[in-house]
Amino acid sequence: MSENGVSPRAKVLTIDNMNPTVKKVEYAVRGPIVQRALELERELSEGMKKPFVEVIKANIGDAHAMGQQPITFFRQVLALCSYPELLNDSSFPEDAKSRARRILQSCGGNSMGSYSASQGIESVRQDVARYIERRDGGVPCDPDNIFLTTGASDGIVTMLKLLVCGEGETRTGVMISIPQYPLYSAALAELAAVQVNYYLNEEKCWSMDLSELQRSLDEARRHCNPRALCVINPGNPTGQVQSRQCIEDVIRFAAKERLFLMADEVYQDNVYAEGCEFHSFKKVLFNMGPEYSDIVELASFHSTSKCYMGECGFRGGYMEIINLDEEVRAQLTKLVSVRLCPPVPGQALMDLVVNPPQIGEPSYDKFIKERSATLSVLAEKAKLTEQVLNTVKGISCNPVQGAMYSFPSISIPEKAIKEATDKGQQADMFYCMKLLEETGICLVPGSGFGQRDGTYHFRMTILPSTDKLKILLNKVKEFHQKFTEEYS
Repeated sequence: MSENGVSPRAKVLTIDNMNPTVKKVEYAVRGPIVQRALELERELSEGMKKPFVEVIKANIGDAHAMGQQPITFFRQVLALCSYPELLNDSSFPEDAKSRARRILQSCGGNSMGSYSASQGIESVRQDVARYIERRDGGVPCDPDNIFLTTGASDGIVTMLKLLVCGEGETRTGVMISIPQYPLYSAALAELAAVQVNYYLNEEKCWSMDLSELQRSLDEARRHCNPRALCVINPGNPTGQVQSRQCIEDVIRFAAKERLFLMADEVYQDNVYAEGCEFHSFKKVLFNMGPEYSDIVELASFHSTSKCYMGECGFRGGYMEIINLDEEVRAQLTKLVSVRLCPPVPGQALMDLVVNPPQIGEPSYDKFIKERSATLSVLAEKAKLTEQVLNTVKGISCNPVQGAMYSFPSISIPEKAIKEATDKGQQADMFYCMKLLEETGICLVPGSGFGQRDGTYHFRMTILPSTDKLKILLNKVKEFHQKFTEEYS
């Protein structure tokens, strides 16, 4: 009863009557550890004493938040598009102005503030298609197969929505790698689809294994209807780059087992290890000939958020669809029209990524210098991370071949595992939370990405500045040694 004697009105929406699938959604990258990191930052700002002076967030691939500088040409063109009066400013290079005029002419009312077509601006889709053709050595790309998206995540979730159907044993199963990027498990939970795990081979640098794919598929068919196979290459959180032979094997497997392929390729420019090379699933598929390229259904995804760009906040991306049923394409077009259109500034940025300054244009030299410098520093930090972590007894780190993360295995003493269990926590969550409280370093426990039973990991981004990364690695080294001694 309230003070005036009237019973408070019950809420219409409560935890008991809300959508039950939403309650099953988990997203470790921004989970409890990150929330605690934010609390610690606030406490530090209020003058509370801690064993550290700052929180270092190494939990997420947010490049610019970590200090990576944007590409000048991209920001110049976006500034011109946002405020066209700057087209009269002589301080902007002519190729930036030309690119901005072309983008604006493709926008309704010559303004980035207008809606675009739901599939995306036509001229941008044409540029994406030409980029894919160049990347893939001349393999044709139809702009009508390009859908611009709100980051890659939007495209991935959209395709999963199309794939999920059935009830009980006929409910759609989707094969995802373990470890995986939590977008996949979260989306499948929300869609009430069946998550079908296949394990990457940690002993072979997180490679895919055909026998493991077959095991996973055969077991899943006993209780659901597996219809799709998702691959992240280069890998997140594991940093591996799959070989061409591996990709061919996966395509043959998908063809034989009638699986829809989803290729998450947002880190395609982030390849560091000697002997490794990015191969797009689209290129390999078509190089295998019409026996496969005429039948395998494929959706591949790219984004402006990673690689050398790191422009996460603009939410630019695209997906390319191959061999999609025409009636399903019509349904896809309807589905994307419901959200009206992807952010137009993100579409403009995607256009610049796939159509950067060319040789002879005023901005070319600076663009190449900035792009090369960013990728070179990332490669150095990938090597540094692997080397330092492998000096620590109880930590084993595979080579960071690509992407933006290391995913080392950590040894946790039985005493610590028991204490974690008593607290209702996974052992690596317990480890990472103690690391945060004692050092201010925010990492994501491997349990948030999935891992084999009895193994423990954490994911750490390589994005902090070199100096800060060295500090971070040394703190992790000292903490692990202390933690091991404390619980031995």
